[in-house]
Amino acid sequence: MENQTSSSDSRRSRVLIADDNEPNRELLEVYLADVDCDITTSVDGRDTLEKVASFQPDVILLDVMMPKLSGFEVCQRIKSDPATSPIMILMVTALGELGDIERAVDAGTDDFLSKPVNKVELVKRVENMLKLRSVTDELERLRRYIRSMDDDQPPRHD
Repeated sequence: MENQTSSSDSRRSRVLIADDNEPNRELLEVYLADVDCDITTSVDGRDTLEKVASFQPDVILLDVMMPKLSGFEVCQRIKSDPATSPIMILMVTALGELGDIERAVDAGTDDFLSKPVNKVELVKRVENMLKLRSVTDELERLRRYIRSMDDDQPPRHD
């Protein structure tokens, strides 16, 4: 499922829906149909890591209970790699125990949402995460630009 329109950085925002349950994936896709982004899905923990490498999402909706690698493990791997750590992760889970929330936070999740998912809440959180990611990316581009300008300046003699 892909929506149209371009983002300011010439690359559309991308959302990865990671859930082993097909009806859940389809529902989340339908809920996000009006969000300005490209969407792809993954079916287990390993597939999610492969899609992170190939699709390069800005936001991941990550189910906790998945085969091969749990959402906690996937989140920890993504957040511990400097190349993927900026990806925003929204854990979507039926788990509601305080220990599960703490484990999600320890794994590095940026936010979490309980199932059954409320459409309005999901859409707003994803839109906010995409905005935050865009602003963060722009800030990093400006930092690199400023560093390159500093590198090109001759030394000052004050």
